[in-house]
Amino acid sequence: MKPSIHPDYHPVVFQDANTGTAFLTRSTATSDRTIEWDTPTGPRTYPLIIVEISSESHPVWTGKRRIVDSAGQVEKFNRRYGRRRNP
Repeated sequence: MKPSIHPDYHPVVFQDANTGTAFLTRSTATSDRTIEWDTPTGPRTYPLIIVEISSESHPVWTGKRRIVDSAGQVEKFNRRYGRRRNP
């Protein structure tokens, strides 16, 4: 890599706002908030970034899908536009 053209790549803790689950990874993102993270050499302070959705709360990864009322949607469509009748 060429020096001084790439952003700083450093350890960062991401925390899911919905579940509170946190994980340590590397990123170029920065934050003014910090968190103490236990490491094998003792606790260290890392930047903390709060995310709305992670694999811990996303419906695709958790298997908890929204139930869509498809029958209600069909009735709503028919009320709004009516049924077409074939001649």
